[in-house]
Amino acid sequence: MNGIVIVDKPEGLTSHGVVSRLRRIFGTRRIGHSGTLDPLATGVLPVFVGRATRACEFALCDDKAYTARLRLGITTDTQDITGEVIGERPVTVTPDEVFSVIEGFKGKICQTPPMFSAIKVDGVPLYKLAREGKTVERKSRDIEIFSIAARHISRNDYEIDVACSKGTYIRTLIYDIGEKLSCGACMTALRRTKSGMFDISAARTLEEIEKAPSVVPVDTMFAGYESVTIDESGEKKCRNGAPVPSDAVCGKLYRVYSENGGFLMLAEGDEDGALVTVKSFFEV
Repeated sequence: MNGIVIVDKPEGLTSHGVVSRLRRIFGTRRIGHSGTLDPLATGVLPVFVGRATRACEFALCDDKAYTARLRLGITTDTQDITGEVIGERPVTVTPDEVFSVIEGFKGKICQTPPMFSAIKVDGVPLYKLAREGKTVERKSRDIEIFSIAARHISRNDYEIDVACSKGTYIRTLIYDIGEKLSCGACMTALRRTKSGMFDISAARTLEEIEKAPSVVPVDTMFAGYESVTIDESGEKKCRNGAPVPSDAVCGKLYRVYSENGGFLMLAEGDEDGALVTVKSFFEV
C-alpha cells in the first residue's frame, strides 16, 4: 500500500510511537512522518506509507496551524507543563495587555529553538544534552507568524490560535510571550489543526485507522500543480530517469501520469520544454 495517512495523534504518544503502531497496522516498515509532534501535543500528523515516503521532504516545508493553551506566571525547563518548574512570578497584567502583546508577535520574527528539541548539534539531539543538564548555544532562525488570536480562558490561562511557517516552536513562542509580559509563561496544551493542505477534519485516530486501514493518494499533496499525461514512450523515458519530451514551461512543476492514470513523478520543465524528474513515485 502506498499513500498518506492523516493521523490525529493522541496525547502521550511520540511521533515515532505513531509510526510504530502504523507499521504493525499496515504490515510494512516503509513508513515515515513529517513534522514531529511532542508527546504532549495532539492533532494532524501526516504519515507516509510505502513509496509515498519519498514525499516526506516536501511536507517538511509546509506551513502549520495550531491551537495552544498557555499559563502565565510559570516557566519550566521544557517550556511546557511537562517540565520542571524553574520560575514563578506574580501576574499583574490584564487580559487586554496580554492580547496586545500577543498581537505584537504577528509577522516575521526571530526565534531561538529550545534545548528540549530534536535539533542536532555535532550529531547529538539537543534534548539529550538538556537531560544531562547541559546548555549549548543555538542558532536563532527566522520564522513567520501569519496570524495569531487569543482568548482568556480563566485567571492566568489563555488559548491562542496560530498559523505559522515551518520550524516554529509554539512552546518557545509562548515562552517569549511570557517574557515580554515580564511574568513568564509555559504551554499547557497543543493541538495541530493543519499541516500544509491537510486539515484536522481529515485526520483519523489510530483506532479508526486500525479498524479500516486506508491511505490518501500521494499525488493529493501536489494537487496545486498542473497535471500531464505521457504516452508509453514517455513513460519508458521517465522510468529510466531520462527527460521526457513535452511542451513544459521551464521551471514549472508538473504532476506526471501514465496513460493508465498511474502517478509517475513530480517533474520540472527544462529549457528545452522537456519534463525532468524532481521525484519519482512509480514502483521500481
